[in-house]
Amino acid sequence: MSDAGLAAKVAALDEDAAKQRLAQLSVLLANANAEYHRDDAPSLSDAEYDALKRENALIEDRFPDLKRDDSPSEQVGASPSDGFAKITHVERMLSLSNAFSAEDVEDFVDYIRRYLGIDAKTALAFTAEPKIDGLSLSLRYEGGKLVSAATRGDGSIGENVTANARTIADIPQSISGAPDILEVRGEVYMSHADFAELNSRQEARGGKVFANPRNAAAGSLRQLDCEITRARPLKFFAYAWGELSQPLAETQMGAIARLSDFGFQTNPLTTRCNSTDALLAHYAMIEQGRATLGYDIDGVVYKLDDLALQRRLGMRSTTPRWAIAHKFPAELAWTRLEAIDIQVGRTGALSPVARLAPVTVGGVVVSNATLHNEDYIAGRANTGEEIRGGKDIRIGDWVQVYRAGDVIPKIADLDLSKRPSDAERFSFPTLCPECGSEALREQGDAVRRCIGGLICPAQAVEKLKHFVSRAAFDIEGLGAKQVEQFYRDGWIKEPADIFTLRTRFGSGLQQLKNREGWGDKSAENLFQAIDDKRKIALGRMIFALGIRHVGEVASNDLARHFMSWESLAETVDQANTEPVTRAVDPKLRKAALAESPAWSEITGIDGIGDTVAQALTTTLSQEAERGSINRLVAHLDIQAPEMRSATSPVAGKTVVFTGTLEKMTRAEAKARAEGLGAKVAGSVSAKTDILIAGPGAGSKAKKAAELGIETMDEDAWLALIGDA
Repeated sequence: MSDAGLAAKVAALDEDAAKQRLAQLSVLLANANAEYHRDDAPSLSDAEYDALKRENALIEDRFPDLKRDDSPSEQVGASPSDGFAKITHVERMLSLSNAFSAEDVEDFVDYIRRYLGIDAKTALAFTAEPKIDGLSLSLRYEGGKLVSAATRGDGSIGENVTANARTIADIPQSISGAPDILEVRGEVYMSHADFAELNSRQEARGGKVFANPRNAAAGSLRQLDCEITRARPLKFFAYAWGELSQPLAETQMGAIARLSDFGFQTNPLTTRCNSTDALLAHYAMIEQGRATLGYDIDGVVYKLDDLALQRRLGMRSTTPRWAIAHKFPAELAWTRLEAIDIQVGRTGALSPVARLAPVTVGGVVVSNATLHNEDYIAGRANTGEEIRGGKDIRIGDWVQVYRAGDVIPKIADLDLSKRPSDAERFSFPTLCPECGSEALREQGDAVRRCIGGLICPAQAVEKLKHFVSRAAFDIEGLGAKQVEQFYRDGWIKEPADIFTLRTRFGSGLQQLKNREGWGDKSAENLFQAIDDKRKIALGRMIFALGIRHVGEVASNDLARHFMSWESLAETVDQANTEPVTRAVDPKLRKAALAESPAWSEITGIDGIGDTVAQALTTTLSQEAERGSINRLVAHLDIQAPEMRSATSPVAGKTVVFTGTLEKMTRAEAKARAEGLGAKVAGSVSAKTDILIAGPGAGSKAKKAAELGIETMDEDAWLALIGDA
């Protein structure tokens, strides 16, 4: 999405939507950081990652009070792997801000001038160097001897890969003439030729074939056996430094020259530029010659040359103010689209994938590309406006492919003049190709999702992992690894199967204790741990079902309101009346639901809105999913939430807060009421017992008066509960 598109998207958010999106982005970006920096297996392209980071920054700028403690804007890299010892960086290894256009570069230079108070007439020098696409490494020398090597990690703590670094020919074991303490920082990478040769050797011996040189370099450096690293053709470019006992030089270029004198490889394309135009010209030169370099780069890094000015500019929380990475646009190629496959993800999302006639794009053979969603195939954005001039994508089309961020291929355009005469519009499935369940698209969602849940094999394993997670059933000895194995072996296909494991595999020829890694004691411990969880709190049980949008908080809100699974299920069934189930169109279904008193009861629960209610009623209306849940419930003793005060004057009563509360926040009022055994609803109905109305009370107060519901102000409420 363009910057203008992102800005428009963020501008349309209200505070609640912004808070929810920041929470989603926090998870998405944390996972992406772990995949890229720790696991060497990114699933997002650089461009997709950068877009998510920009979206997060725009939302935080617009809603600064919503910035999370775990904000992605405060994170660098990812926590180091448990497979390595840890090294704490004396000086943090930071990331770089990104520029994607000439205007961004001009803004970067203008910002530095304003910050330092340097007018446009005064010359300001920068260095420009290729941005190597590899793995960051920090080398520490003491007394001229290499004593440690560490990956970036999370910027503060990295992985100790000293033994592996010593096997790389480009890294000197000792240097002369250097400061007593010298931390040299740079990038470990692999050339295209070495990468191709390595993959050929790996394929010949049946080993792992790497997707690209960056993954190969990162995976090779992060081997627990340094002899494997020694056998891999790794190289190293030095371009920066960390802790120093004395300065290397007065300028960036001077310091780079010193590193070269010490015996480090430095990039010969690094140069000094005295203007923005010179920076952009060097960028264009490097971009044009990119394919001939023999190694991967994904942009050009600009740094203020004067080190004293760098120190004055200082750092933001995760990036220096004096440097920026000017990223390259994705590379392009044309090929034939031979098929469109639909893949089902763990959340049920139906993702279209283009199967292409193989084509080389940026040195990588591409045979697949993402098609995002059904709107993208149809030639429109999620918001409805046309993309690609409204041209839809069809099987047989001649398409232009680009590698976004040089990782995940995408389709940019198509040539209608080469479209086969018999090419038909692609009909996006409305049934899941994996399980045959309905695939619905909720309002505001960019993707269509299978609602088969646990009966869908594409979703089953991930949902089972969620079922046994810490906030759900939390069965000791039954974690993600065991769930995967039991599912593959056919022992567990749905949650109810967990509670029949002892009956099916506790004795006889095929016993759990006879499996590799299990014995009498461990098997009995697992069976006992499962039995211990047959008694489960209602809130945990609802959360464990993994219903989309029904998180831990919503699950507990539902539990406190309904107090039993039977009551919740009965109300949902009443909401799913015949007019509702007959309505195929989501708008008609929603209109039918709105007429149902049961629907009003669900959405009237404080904290439960239409989105959660829709997900709940839709899931429980599916015959297969409901059958799976019913089989589970038959094995459980589901416990109602504890009423913390059964003797208070409001215990068991339903209360609604409206207007402005002046002596406590709405969250405090809700928590206090629930602590006294009351149920807090979000709307007034015939089931409401008390309305607490502050200044500004409107329609809720009017409805309460019409229904004859007791209404009181905040002071009367506090007096009633003994807090006056």
